[in-house]
Amino acid sequence: MKTFKQTYTINTPKEKVWQALVDPKIIDDWGAGPAKMSEEEGAEFSIWGGDIHGKNIEVKKGEKLVQDWIEGDWDEFSRVTFLLSGENGKTKVELLHENVPDKEAEELEDGWKRYYLDPLKDLLEKFS
Repeated sequence: MKTFKQTYTINTPKEKVWQALVDPKIIDDWGAGPAKMSEEEGAEFSIWGGDIHGKNIEVKKGEKLVQDWIEGDWDEFSRVTFLLSGENGKTKVELLHENVPDKEAEELEDGWKRYYLDPLKDLLEKFS
């Protein structure tokens, strides 16, 4: 199993980045829909029409979101952590993805950039 980290800077306040991570309507707008998402601890979620699904494990509103993720035919959950910090109207997003199946790691690491955080960043910065 693999673990990887990525860091992004998004030129918008962290409250907006948080909403883009937990509001299903915004998730649909940046491309991961249809989505079922909540900022409630213990809530189940699904994105990309259920291709990825899981549960919110820890939620510190506006700061930290920890989720158990499972995709396709994986045998067990992986763990995704988003940490947000803001300064001067910009948000630093730290992503940690743990327990990723070896055979999926390279594709998934690229997928975070290409299909998740880059589109989220593009959408938010377009309206900032």
